[in-house]
Parts: sequence; C-alpha cells; structure tokens
Amino acid sequence: MLTLVSFVVTLGILIVVHEYGHYRVAVACGIKVLKFSIGFGKPLYTWRLKNKPTEFAIGMLPLGGYVKMLDEREAPVDPVERHLAFNTQPLKSRAAVVAAGPMANLLLAVLLYAVVNWSGLQEPKAVLASPVAGSLADRAGLRGHETVQQAAFAGDELQTVRSFEDLRWRLTQGALDGRDLTLVLGGDSDGSARPVLLELSKLGTPEADAQLFRKIGILGPWTRPVMGEVVAGGAAEKSGLHAGDVVQRVGDTAIVDGQQLREVIRAYGGTSARSASGSAATVTPQRWQILRAGQPLVLQVTPQIMQEGGIAVARIGAYVGAPPEFVMVRYGPLDGLWQGTVRTWEVSLLTLKMMGKMVIGEASLKNLSGPLTIADYAAKSASLGWTAYLLFLALISVSLGVLNLLPLPVLDGGHLMYYLWEGITGRGVSDAWMERLQRGGIAILLGMMCVALFNDVTRLLG
Repeated sequence: MLTLVSFVVTLGILIVVHEYGHYRVAVACGIKVLKFSIGFGKPLYTWRLKNKPTEFAIGMLPLGGYVKMLDEREAPVDPVERHLAFNTQPLKSRAAVVAAGPMANLLLAVLLYAVVNWSGLQEPKAVLASPVAGSLADRAGLRGHETVQQAAFAGDELQTVRSFEDLRWRLTQGALDGRDLTLVLGGDSDGSARPVLLELSKLGTPEADAQLFRKIGILGPWTRPVMGEVVAGGAAEKSGLHAGDVVQRVGDTAIVDGQQLREVIRAYGGTSARSASGSAATVTPQRWQILRAGQPLVLQVTPQIMQEGGIAVARIGAYVGAPPEFVMVRYGPLDGLWQGTVRTWEVSLLTLKMMGKMVIGEASLKNLSGPLTIADYAAKSASLGWTAYLLFLALISVSLGVLNLLPLPVLDGGHLMYYLWEGITGRGVSDAWMERLQRGGIAILLGMMCVALFNDVTRLLG
C-alpha cells in the first residue's frame, strides 16, 4: 500500500507542477486555456473556478497530464477570440509557455533541496574508512580514520566538505567528468592538515555503478570495528562472538575500522574457494583477537561461504561495524537556497552527461529506470522519513525537467527546437516535416519506455 500511495503522490506532485508551469505562463501571456487535466482518459472529477474559462479535471490514468489551449490548428476559433489563441502569439510567448513546464520541475527541485538545507539533515561525518586494497585511494596513501576538511577539483578553489555524502557527491562528479580531486585531510596524530590527490581522471569510468566506489576505494565513512546484532544460529554466534565485541585483529591483519573488517570477511570467501578442490570449499577457522568488556580474548571464527552473482563471499551472520558518527548539516536562508540551486544544476548536468553517454554507447542502457523502479524507490524513501522523500522527489523532478527538454519532437524540447528553427529561418516547420518528426519522436520515446520497463522488471526479479 505504501508503494502505491507514495508512487501516486510522487507522480501527482510532479505532474501538477509541470502542467501548472504551462498553465500559469499561458495565462500570463494572454492565452485562453480551455482545460487543465491531471491524468488521461475519462475524467473522474471536473470543476471550474469562478469567472475563469478553464475546466480543471482529474483523469482515470494518472501517468501524465495536459493543458489544452485555444488553437486554430485544433479547432475553429471565433474571430473575436483569435487574439487569445496559442498559434497567434509571438514566438517568444509560445516558447515561454512550452519551456515553463520543465522549468517548473527544475524550480521545484531547487525549492525541495532548499527546504532540506534549511531544516537540516543528519549525515555521516567525512571521516574515511580504510580504503579498498589496491584502489585509487589506497595508492594515494589513504589509510583510514582521516577527516576530510576541504576538497577541490583541479583549477578550482578549495571548498569545505560538510559530510561524507558531500564528499561522495564530489567523487561521483569527478569520476564521471574525469577530473582529479584534491582532498585536504585533518585528524592525523600531529593535528596538521595534508593534501592528497585522487587521480579520478585515470579511472575511465563511464557510469556511476556499484563498482565505481570500489575502484576509487572509498566505500563509506569510518566506523568502529565492533560487532552489532548477532543472528541466532549464524556463524558469529556459533563461534562465540557477542554484540559489543571490538575486533582488533583477524589472523595477521590489524583491524582499523568496520569497513576493513567487512572487506577481510568478504575476501575470505574467495580465498576459501580458491583453496578448495571440487565443488565444496574447505573452510578453515579465522583467528580473531577481540576485546570484550575491556578484556582481550581470542576466538576461532568460521565464516559461512555463500555464492553472490557467481562469486564466493563469506558471511558471519552479524552486523559488522558500529554506526558512523553523524553531523547536522544545515544552511541559512540564502545559503540554503543557493545550495539548492547549485545541486539542481549539478544533477541536471550529470543527468545530461549520462544520457549522452548512453546515446553514444559509453554507458549502459541499464541506467534507464521506469515507473516500477520509481514506485519502489518512492516507497523506500517515504519509509525513511520526509527528508529522504523530499530528496528523492527533487531528484525525480530534475530528471523529469531534463527529460522534457530533450530535443525529441513529442517532448517540450522538441517544440522548442521547432521554435528555434522558426526564429532562425523566419518560417515554421512544415506540416509534412512535423508529421515525420512526430512519428520518429514517438518511436524513440516508446523504445526508451520499453527499455526502462525491461530494466525495471529485471531489477525486481533479480
């Protein structure tokens, strides 16, 4: 039920804002709006505002909406009202009406990000966990438990890093743009700050997939290597581990934090599989040195080997690592609005870059998501609280705004391309070409929808 409700609410908000953008600018330009509909098909409910010519409606299929304006191309228009028709308006007015829908979605994203910035958000501190062995961060000299104070791309000024999520966003941008990132670290034993260069340009990563941060080597914030909840009957319980045990060493490896401990456990699955002869792996116990209530203790821990995607990984049946330390990230009125604008711009550019890479084959079409994935993430974000839901809504609003600005004939961006042609040549696109372009645009859009739906089903079944 939560999935359905959150999906309908998400679509409703995005559609209302998008269509209201068209409607508001059309009215401001003196165009007569005949109908404002949220959803398609047979109207479930209609109403009119006093002394207004527009009929408002809610349709049966809540997968879109439309604003129907007076237009001589669609139906005969009374000569008395010809000046109110859309097709008789100046080029700049028609372009403004068409662009208003996507722009409304982008402005909504700015507002949503700003609201989150103003209210504040608890985020993990920018304290680094141990890097993945052999990764970019490992080769750069990071060892874990360093605090990232500032960061900057090559040629840019250093900026304060407020949280680990702030750092993660910068890493994503740098990896996809091929830009090196300088981190200014603090928290060393002598208290001095030191710069570290992450050569993200050498990754050659076309997309932000699950392997991106493993290649970078920064998977999460630093956490204490302590055992959390232990699953009854799991390997941890059978080996004598208790919640609250602090792990100091596994075999010959000194444990620095929870991330490193998880990596050591996970890697043990591959080691056991390689040492096995035949189908069954021979699992030997690991020697764990722990602290329990301040007292040292040695246990023999035998992880359980499992197959994940054809790869042998080890599990111990317990939550590994304490929760990270959090910090409240909050901005003032102007700073919050500005940061909301910046984040909307950055997400828009990132979305366009990913779409461009998919077109030229540098990124997988698996990155396309459809309504099933949106519904799934809407429910998950809503279950985490209103802040997470607002961030999700902002992200989808940016995606919708950018998508509608693409130069496809059936989208707002396609109509803007028509107006650009008209502005350059002084004449509109011919009806014959308009029909051809519309057919091509519909074919492309249907293809994208099919791929997105296929990806949705694959993710859900996988």
